[in-house]
Amino acid sequence: MKQNLLMGVILVFGLLLVLGLSPFFVVDLTETAIVVALGKPVQTITEPGLKFKIPFYHQVTFFDKRYLDYDAPVRDVITSDKKSMVIDNFAKWRIVDPLKVYQAFQTQRGALQRLDDIIYSELRVELGRHELTEIVSANRALIMKVVSDRSNEKASAYGIEVLDVRIKRADLPEQNEKAIFQRMQAERERQAKQYRAEGEEEAQKIRSEAEKDKQIILAEAYKTAQELRGDGEAKAYKIYATAYEQGPEFFEFIRTMEAYKKTFAKNTTLVLSPDSEFLKYLKKR
Repeated sequence: MKQNLLMGVILVFGLLLVLGLSPFFVVDLTETAIVVALGKPVQTITEPGLKFKIPFYHQVTFFDKRYLDYDAPVRDVITSDKKSMVIDNFAKWRIVDPLKVYQAFQTQRGALQRLDDIIYSELRVELGRHELTEIVSANRALIMKVVSDRSNEKASAYGIEVLDVRIKRADLPEQNEKAIFQRMQAERERQAKQYRAEGEEEAQKIRSEAEKDKQIILAEAYKTAQELRGDGEAKAYKIYATAYEQGPEFFEFIRTMEAYKKTFAKNTTLVLSPDSEFLKYLKKR
């Protein structure tokens, strides 16, 4: 009797194996398994290893417990200044509560579809509050942090954690690119003209200050030169006076010789009377 029962069990297991309905399943280290009986979850398995289930009665759904990459399809968004942008974004996420995910979506694919809706919704709302120049500038990191936080807040209700949302590429629609680039070019040219005007104004101030300093320096130098010249002439007159007192005739002779030297330069013609006092030292005695 017991042998017949054992043989029956072995035959049943063999038949199940042949039909691909093994009562055993393996939970990987990176997975969490939800065992379902008649559509209702009855067990959550987080530990890896070989597990048992009842064929036909139990079904097993697996969920990845690692951080996952989500690469969203390219979509359009409208900025606050009514500019259309083509956004290509991605996200890092993971399932922190597989039971909640199963109850809400039954599969990991269903959870990903809901996550896509949440992230795109938050992107449209947040990017719609900012102008195009803010989105493509350094403010993008702050904008994406807000999107990440709000997406995580909404996804947590389904047992999903959103670690980060980022924009890989933000382009303008082809029909708008030319107009936007022309506007940006005009803005840059306006700024360049403003900077040049401010630079010229500053340069003029510097030149004016330099010219004023130059005139002050020249005036001071002229004043000093006049003072030095006056002092020199005063000393010269004093020397002349002393020399004259010591030898008037010799002094007169020296002064006359200096006058001759200056007067009788090369190719100089003078018309003087032979009796001129100026020529007295040139006469024979």
